[in-house]
Amino acid sequence: MGIAKWIAAGAGIALVGAVGAMAQYRDTEEPAYEVVVDDDGFELRQYAPMVVAEVTHTGNRRGASGESFRRLAAYIFGQDRPEGGEDIAMTAPVITDRVDQNEKIAMTSPVIQEETDEGTWRMRFVMPAKYTLETLPKAPADITLTEVPGRRMAAVRFNGYAGQSDLEVMEGLLMEWAERKNLTTTGSVEYAFYDAPMVPGRYRRNEVMIEVATD
Repeated sequence: MGIAKWIAAGAGIALVGAVGAMAQYRDTEEPAYEVVVDDDGFELRQYAPMVVAEVTHTGNRRGASGESFRRLAAYIFGQDRPEGGEDIAMTAPVITDRVDQNEKIAMTSPVIQEETDEGTWRMRFVMPAKYTLETLPKAPADITLTEVPGRRMAAVRFNGYAGQSDLEVMEGLLMEWAERKNLTTTGSVEYAFYDAPMVPGRYRRNEVMIEVATD
């Protein structure tokens, strides 16, 4: 087989893998929510309570996310549990936020500041709805199982590989939309990722979300 045919064959295999990953993730359980407002890519959602497994790591977002994903995957797939137990189905999205999100890095002038992606990042895996805190397998000491109460979230959805600059742009647009809608933000900004790594950028689903007051 010539080089061109090998390349074509490899591309075909990669495409099949990407399509398979997309199909798998589209069938993955997601948290329950009701759309309160749908406005051209922006949504106001009312989420039901959910149980999550969460872990934190320090560094830039990408590095911390990689470490956190591996730890949480080891828990849900039964590779690192004090008492073993069944595998837990993977859900979507994977949610990250920065614990020290309000920290700023001062630049040359006292009035000019720049926010970087260095910090302590928290990653959350949403547990399948069939589980409660009492029925989930016990987690290792560095992973916390907790119930997130029902909350109202402003969200914007976009495609692509969601680099830090993309997230910052979408965060700014979401904040502008929330202000136009007279929404009062009450939580930290969260990033939600729905797809496997091999899914092409134009097919990926990413979201920036923030909790808002219900009144």
